[in-house]
Amino acid sequence: MPVHALTIFLGSFLLFLVQPLVARQALPWFGGASAVWTTCLVFFQCVLLAGYAYADFVTRRMAPRPRALLHGAILLVSLAWLPVLADPSWKPSGEESPTLRIIGFLAATIGLPFAALSANSPLVQAWFARANPGASPYRLFALSNLASLLALLGYPLLLEPTMATKAQAWLWSGGYVLFVAVALFAAWRDSRLPATPVATVETTTESGAAPSARDYALWTTLAAIGSILLLAVSNHLTQNVAAVPLLWVLPLALYLITFILTFESAGWYRPAIFMPLLGLLVAGMCWALLDDNLRFDLVVQVSLFSAGMFVGCMVCHGELVRAKPSPRHLTGFYLTIALGGAVGAALVGILAPLVLPDYFELEIGLVALLVLAMKRTGHAIRYARIPLLLGLIGVAFAVGIHVQQIRTQTLLVTRNFYGVLRVNETGQGAERERGLSHGAIVHGRQYLTPERRYEPSVYYRRDGGAGRAIEAQGDRPLRIGVIGLGAGALAAYGKPGGVIRFYEINQKVIDIAQRDFTYLADSKAKVETVLGDARLKLEREAPQNYDVLAIDAFSGDSIPIHLITVEALDLYIRHIRKDGVIAFHISNRFLDLRAPLLNLARARGLIAIRMLDARPEGGRISEWVLMTTDKSLLEHPRIKPIASGLPDRPEVGLWSDDFNSILRVIQ
Repeated sequence: MPVHALTIFLGSFLLFLVQPLVARQALPWFGGASAVWTTCLVFFQCVLLAGYAYADFVTRRMAPRPRALLHGAILLVSLAWLPVLADPSWKPSGEESPTLRIIGFLAATIGLPFAALSANSPLVQAWFARANPGASPYRLFALSNLASLLALLGYPLLLEPTMATKAQAWLWSGGYVLFVAVALFAAWRDSRLPATPVATVETTTESGAAPSARDYALWTTLAAIGSILLLAVSNHLTQNVAAVPLLWVLPLALYLITFILTFESAGWYRPAIFMPLLGLLVAGMCWALLDDNLRFDLVVQVSLFSAGMFVGCMVCHGELVRAKPSPRHLTGFYLTIALGGAVGAALVGILAPLVLPDYFELEIGLVALLVLAMKRTGHAIRYARIPLLLGLIGVAFAVGIHVQQIRTQTLLVTRNFYGVLRVNETGQGAERERGLSHGAIVHGRQYLTPERRYEPSVYYRRDGGAGRAIEAQGDRPLRIGVIGLGAGALAAYGKPGGVIRFYEINQKVIDIAQRDFTYLADSKAKVETVLGDARLKLEREAPQNYDVLAIDAFSGDSIPIHLITVEALDLYIRHIRKDGVIAFHISNRFLDLRAPLLNLARARGLIAIRMLDARPEGGRISEWVLMTTDKSLLEHPRIKPIASGLPDRPEVGLWSDDFNSILRVIQ
């Protein structure tokens, strides 16, 4: 047991440690969108499936010695992928489909090592079952998930805040070399055992009986629903409620805990408790989706949906344990679980953005789970069907209301890789506005009355930081660069002879700004739009000599960190004139970006000031940070009244592409 346990623990720990490490390297190249992580999860699930398929094949079809030789060769060849550092040749142009590029990048960076780690747990469990007749290997699966959980929590809390990315990659690579040595020893030990079939032990299914097609279908469905719940709840919390940094960790941690509990001991999962609780929690989740007072209540939403996902995954994984086969069919069982996980991830991460106009995959997953739970309740717990039916009614009601709201209150709902965009209208009379939102974040509004449609509003109004910075430049025509288009409100500041150049990563945002808003068409300046990640585009452009460069990419709560590093600032400086202004929009509910911006300004000899546009009755409208070398700008009457200094927090450090920590700026 010690050798098998060490091999499984080390392999699973490295498996989940490398996922955020490599995804972190991909984020700066693909716009920093949360969908990058979802695409990475799809890749991880698919490679996990491939690893499980390999483990199943070599266990059932190969003798111990040839199997050990093949696996040893794969482990040794996988060392050629070390260290797991991103190759700059995978940087996209910014215009191609991100999904295939991300998958190719991941395959080139961690392909074979990740596949070897994926195959490790079922393979070693099969070796353990051969070496220990009569002992159940399924508790080793719980150990595997415990190691994964420790890595998942340890990366953002311990490794990321204290170590640069390159150092992390080298440390992980060293750990992988150790794993290869331990795994080779375990394979050698297995090769010395006689080629006898895996012994059977008492299980919840008929001892030693071959699983039927119905069994495989049930395992796949249960695993797929659990995976759908994981990704759908993560999407809901980060897109529709608040993209709190690292919020994706909580659902994934709970998902792993359910595997740990259900596979460690049958006593953790009690259908008589979890089945009715599932129905009640689903009904509560539907209520939270419909109640406007709860829709953006972070505590209620995170608590309720996390609890619902936990109970739902306990049902999925608990039912998997109840239906597990004898160890003779162990690798096929795990292969089916991996297949279900990959199917669920692909449905949410790839198919849903193509076929669903909004985030309906959560409701679809809940309906599938509730129906399956009702069929699995049995005669002993028929009473659970009442709360399960209540949950089904709640989901149907929530979907109906959601569809009705889209039809009556929303002018447009559209979805792609970067999320769901909505255009709606609110207010009456002169206050009637059309707004563009991305999840819970407003990306611009425009007054609809003819006399006010030229007036920039919300974050971009004339008393805000960007408006004042532009107007402080005088009446001359300006060259203005803007990272992040939104509704295009900053185009309202254009003057004849001037140029306003918008950088936007999402083609649908450009389409909406040109079709549903008039800021771009009404601008007196020449308006240009550049499709692609702004940093990649700026790297490839000649110096633009901007008078003002506005970085408007941080109003969402999940920020693209690659736009707020010292390398990014060097790029911005290259594109502004000598006394030009760089304006960072940092209105944010959960992050305080003032300290990292002050450290960046100091590192490059710039003056940094905070511009807070507040309501007369109290409360922030917008918050901007201006950087410049022009000291006289601080005394301008459009700047000085609302300007203030930035907090000095050296512990935040100088953010770079290689080192930054979001934990230090959470407020």
